[in-house]
Amino acid sequence: MGLYRTKLSETPVPPVRTVRLKDGRQIKKITDRSFMRKGGPDIRGYVQLFFLLITIWIGVDFYLFMNALVNGGPSTVTRPPGVEGFLPISALMSVRYFILTGIVNHIHPAGFFIFVAAILISVLMKKGFCSWICPVGLISESLYEFGAKLFGRNFAFPKWVDVPLRSLKYILLAFFFVSVSALSVEELGSFIHSDFNKAADIKMYMFFAQISTFSLVIIGLLIALSLFYKNFWCRYACPYGALLGIASLVSPLKIRRVKESCIDCGLCSQACPSGLPVDKLDSVSSAECNTCYSCVEACPVNNTLNMSARSGRKGLSQNKYALLLFGIYFGVVGVAVLAGLWQNSITFNEYLVLFRSLGSISHAF
Repeated sequence: MGLYRTKLSETPVPPVRTVRLKDGRQIKKITDRSFMRKGGPDIRGYVQLFFLLITIWIGVDFYLFMNALVNGGPSTVTRPPGVEGFLPISALMSVRYFILTGIVNHIHPAGFFIFVAAILISVLMKKGFCSWICPVGLISESLYEFGAKLFGRNFAFPKWVDVPLRSLKYILLAFFFVSVSALSVEELGSFIHSDFNKAADIKMYMFFAQISTFSLVIIGLLIALSLFYKNFWCRYACPYGALLGIASLVSPLKIRRVKESCIDCGLCSQACPSGLPVDKLDSVSSAECNTCYSCVEACPVNNTLNMSARSGRKGLSQNKYALLLFGIYFGVVGVAVLAGLWQNSITFNEYLVLFRSLGSISHAF
């Protein structure tokens, strides 16, 4: 079988030979090894490490800031705005408030912009925030990879268990959305400017600094489950991931498969941490796709799986995807910094008062 070219992409399609096995099954075998894909550097891993180091930097600065509060001040370290990325409920409130009023609040503005960046990345580039930026996603991946080495494999729930479990994160998301949508502008403003919301990051720190036995058991259980099941937290319990997954459904970028050059080896589906049947699909439109490129990296045939906006187009390499991801994320952050909306307006003395009265601060509603 000679070489031929597709009409759309002008990408050479490798000649394949269909082989019938003794059990009657048919498989495709490539007849020209030059079409076999060559592995490249793990760009996503480097990007994940970069954002993990930023997260650690933020954590150290916030620890030093909190230490100054504990000791009564003064603080030699400015509170890092990036800590607000771990306050998604406050960010959701801020986005809702912005939609209704056009105002970016000055209590947790960085959280608002990080939230917007995550949504924008999902709309344009699918769930890149989850698999390239989120440190929790990296921890989840590392746990199941360690579990696979420890036990020789990962496990999977049967479909009748998996599907209901996957719905949990969407139920949690619906609860938060309905709760926030029911609030009026006045109620949103009251919550955003309340002491409860101002002290949200302090409360988060104290949760881990004085963690209860019950909380330790729950976290330990999640870690244990993540060793056995791929991306347990992300797949079943993260409402943030559920939101980004829904937003990603409108993204023009998708993993696309060239059927003519696919040899039906099934390696892409085996590599997919979300358990998607990539080898059976023309394009992966699922909200569960994390854009991790695992299937693309596992495919042995060059240009058979790619991330692209349309079929027949040359896909985005991990390098180009990473550049676009950086451009969108740091572009949004840059806008916030230039507009003077990255740092909040709460002074250290006000934080000191909030910290000293933390036990008496009740919920805003």
